[in-house]
Amino acid sequence: MKKFILDESLFEKFPEAEIKYFTVDGINNHVDEKDDPYFEKLLADAKEESKKYIQAEAFRNNPVVASWRKVYQQFKKKKGARSSIEAMLKRVSQDRDFKPIIPLVDLYNSVSLRYGVPCGGEDLDQMNGDMHLGVTAGGDEFWPLGADDSQPTLPGEVCYYDQSGAICRCWNWREAKRTMLTEDTTHAVLVTEAATKEQAANMEAAMEDLRKLVSDFFKIEPSEIITLNHDNPSGEMK
Repeated sequence: MKKFILDESLFEKFPEAEIKYFTVDGINNHVDEKDDPYFEKLLADAKEESKKYIQAEAFRNNPVVASWRKVYQQFKKKKGARSSIEAMLKRVSQDRDFKPIIPLVDLYNSVSLRYGVPCGGEDLDQMNGDMHLGVTAGGDEFWPLGADDSQPTLPGEVCYYDQSGAICRCWNWREAKRTMLTEDTTHAVLVTEAATKEQAANMEAAMEDLRKLVSDFFKIEPSEIITLNHDNPSGEMK
């Protein structure tokens, strides 16, 4: 059984880091056009609710944005890398709509917007061994969607990785094509992350909400929610 492991290197840089995750197996993640109105409304409602996180006139001064920018200043990263929640809130600030992609992605995107937390997911069947989150020595193979060449991680970068290379770079910034969720995904892990206690405040409610959305839509019971931190740095992914 695969494990989710937080490396000690992560806590050396971010001692309050916390991850919450659950897994789901046996889903049908294919797009059915009859579900489009449901996802369009889910994302539109989440967009409206997320506006509470961008009340400051200067985008960078909004607490969720400022908090994650401070985190991203503390490790080596690709130029322009930003937390996924900042990227989503930027779209909201520009009044850009969120269109349905695939069911699992739409569900976690709606939760990310509503709770102001980074959310993501990976295909467990495409993962090679355990999934780690840590500060890498660099050189981990990484193939983003649409790339013609590998774009290896940098020394000192925070990334998710397995035995074959990087899974997601710069915390939850950009994921690898190899493990990304697709219509053919049947077995997935869904994750939310925090580098500080303040960022972790909404995580439990967010994951409870996401777990219910996944259960209601797919009619399948996900695993229990697991919390990883310095006191409990690893867990199983069933």
